[in-house]
Amino acid sequence: MNAPLYNTDILRLAATIPHHQRLIDPQASVEKRSATCGSRVIADVRVDAEGRLAELGLEVRACALGQASASLMATHALGKSVAELADARDALAGWLAGQGDNLDSRPDFWPGFDLIAPARNYPARHPSIRLGFEAVAEAVAIAAGQGAA
Repeated sequence: MNAPLYNTDILRLAATIPHHQRLIDPQASVEKRSATCGSRVIADVRVDAEGRLAELGLEVRACALGQASASLMATHALGKSVAELADARDALAGWLAGQGDNLDSRPDFWPGFDLIAPARNYPARHPSIRLGFEAVAEAVAIAAGQGAA
């Protein structure tokens, strides 16, 4: 894996985070912070009657990798269920920890994570990369009345 850690694609994702504004009246808000680097993500959510993510507002204060990961998450999060979001969070954590080789080969995972692949070899960046997925999964579970996922 010879790709640079911070490349143009990662920086482009970091600069274009969808839903990058807090919601005024969310059903749930969750803040996640990395003790390693101080990165943080706040996720505000509203769910529909089936418990699927209907509205998302994010505040992302993270390194470029954390921002890029939050951007990928936010691009595909709307309409996802509590279970789908928890599965994605867990798949990302496992992949970062070295379990499995390719998230893009999983049809149930977010497209585009090949752009984050260079960061897999930098464990100090993993907490920041996970923050968006963790915050949104937990906030949707709370809003859907299922507690923290």
